[in-house]
Amino acid sequence: MKDRILVTMGDPSGVGAEVTVKALAEVPFADRARHAVVGDMDTLRRAVSVCGVALDLVEADVDAPAPGALAVHHVPVADLPGRFGVLSDACGEASFRYIERAVALIAAGEAACIVTAPINKEALNSAGHHYDGHTGMLAHLTGSRSSWMLLASPTLNVLHVSTHVSLKDAIGRATPERVLETIRKGHAHFRRLGVEHPRIAVAGINPHCGENGLFGTEDDAQVRPAVDAARAEGIDVTGPISADTVYYRAHTGGFDLVIAQYHDQGHIPIKLIAFDTAVNVSLGLPIDRCSVDHGTAFDIAGTGRANHVNMLSALAYGRRLATNPR
Repeated sequence: MKDRILVTMGDPSGVGAEVTVKALAEVPFADRARHAVVGDMDTLRRAVSVCGVALDLVEADVDAPAPGALAVHHVPVADLPGRFGVLSDACGEASFRYIERAVALIAAGEAACIVTAPINKEALNSAGHHYDGHTGMLAHLTGSRSSWMLLASPTLNVLHVSTHVSLKDAIGRATPERVLETIRKGHAHFRRLGVEHPRIAVAGINPHCGENGLFGTEDDAQVRPAVDAARAEGIDVTGPISADTVYYRAHTGGFDLVIAQYHDQGHIPIKLIAFDTAVNVSLGLPIDRCSVDHGTAFDIAGTGRANHVNMLSALAYGRRLATNPR
């Protein structure tokens, strides 16, 4: 099924398996066939048990699964701990291999989109896979030179110029070229999703966008040229706008998308208003990927208490991408 959604299970010791089975148990039978999980069958079965959901798991290569059964691409990994809530190198290795298999399935034309459950970055790096998270891993596996993080919610969407770097480095990375390319990526993405004329706002770097040099010149030297260039290309973009007002304006309907200059500038407002429903979407990759916007929660893993609302949002966004091909 070329429009299938692949869900990577994430760290086997975290809550990924639990939120996955909880969410997919709520997907109607007719739609469930569009989904498959890439992960560990034993872990998923334990998650089904602790969560108390009615969900039949079958190997993905079964010719005629029962109606409503969830297909699983089982990826064997040695030395998994077999229990939840522990930090493990083997789990870091498994997290990588699930993503690797999903990318291969996408490349083979067997699916349209990847939805990722959370991984643990410490476990991933301890296993020898030195990435800052899913996005860097996917960029490497797909040969992408650059990528962008979009946080999407019903009332606020934020695309970041940079993410996992220091604030000092983030200011340096906000070059006119990078800001312009970020605007272009956001514009193209929303056009793809059916927004004919996306309204884009660009947040400033400094307080009050520098107040004409009083608080810094970066907004005039780095951000404004990118906004002017995007406007010249016919993009409906405004900025730089002071970051202390732009998110409120977008949240209340003034803009479809805000370009944030660095990690916390974009993450704080969206997590304040949409902590349980915001979806992490990777732009700039040759494949489609979105994700829950929470971590592995080792402290509650295995209890069945993990909230799956965010996974439901991620699955819905994945289906949206799959039905609006590039």
